[in-house]
Amino acid sequence: MIGAISGSFVGELLGDNVAALKFLKSTYTIGMSNPMLIDFKVFAVTFGINFNINIMSIIGIVLAIILYRKY
Repeated sequence: MIGAISGSFVGELLGDNVAALKFLKSTYTIGMSNPMLIDFKVFAVTFGINFNINIMSIIGIVLAIILYRKY
């Protein structure tokens, strides 16, 4: 999780500050566009999940796995 978060953060920083690296900010959304609502009249339950993945978050995950196995 830390690798994905830090990779996404670095991708946002580089994409905002370096014009040639704008493609690092492009994200792909995986998940539900509308959450599922179950209403029981006494209480309601809402289910939904979204993953926003970009290139740097994938690189961060791979680096985290490599560092975890090495140390």
